[in-house]
Amino acid sequence: MSMTLLPPAVPPLKTQLLKWVGNKQRFAHEIASFFPPLESGTYFEPFLGSAAVLGTIAPKKAIGSDAFKPLMGIWQTLKSDPELLINWYETRWKRFNQSKDGKKIYEEIKASFNEDPNPADFLFLTRSCYGGVVRFRKLDGYMSTPMGPHDPITPESFRKRVEIWYPRIKGTKFMNIDYKEAFEMARAGDVIYCDPPYVDSQGILYGAQSFRLGNLMDSIQEAKSKGVYVALSIDGSKRSDTHQIDIELPKDLFEVEASVNIGRSMLKRFQSLGETLEGEVVQDRLLLTHSPI
Repeated sequence: MSMTLLPPAVPPLKTQLLKWVGNKQRFAHEIASFFPPLESGTYFEPFLGSAAVLGTIAPKKAIGSDAFKPLMGIWQTLKSDPELLINWYETRWKRFNQSKDGKKIYEEIKASFNEDPNPADFLFLTRSCYGGVVRFRKLDGYMSTPMGPHDPITPESFRKRVEIWYPRIKGTKFMNIDYKEAFEMARAGDVIYCDPPYVDSQGILYGAQSFRLGNLMDSIQEAKSKGVYVALSIDGSKRSDTHQIDIELPKDLFEVEASVNIGRSMLKRFQSLGETLEGEVVQDRLLLTHSPI
């Protein structure tokens, strides 16, 4: 069953904390318009990334999780010690900004992260790497994304972002767990929003090499049988609707399908050495296990 988006039930949140490829920030309020009211249930976002949807709806009770430990270290520190998070960013930004060779400093911070993956280095890298494309080499797992063409935001700007985000995640518990563990925690009446690596385009990104869509479908099926409401963002179409991504979905698992226009592909632009790609308009599919209430 296909349908158009409902009027957004929550206002958009235009300020993102992390720069992140595939970020749903601009359309998170539209995605959230399909969620049932979270009066007593828990909201789950098990592929957290930039937490665009979670931050937009600011749930009273939520579990945000991801299997990538340095990423979760950022979110856990935002909740427990936002001043420390700001200090992490400011220390690296000053080192970068005061150098005559910013690229050299970026590469040193990236080397430090690759030597010992940690949230402090990773925070600066997400804000300064090309388009937020966190790319890892398959051979050794090293982050290999080059520095982006634009200067990282100032510490003052980052502080303002932290001040906006901090009260919005007060009700969230951040956990470094696999998505399967998060699904197992959900109970009837809870809501799970999934934004996993995309089959067609994101094989180079963190965590994508080991991800199997079929396994996720099994988890969604089990959650649905328990009365959990699941929403899934997945590959839709590209190149102005001329290229439909063919993904085989389990029969009768999803009751609703909608299209969300997410704009031009930053990942494709990265892979094409910065071309503007005016014709590369990307549409996501939003799949739901239940009709909106």
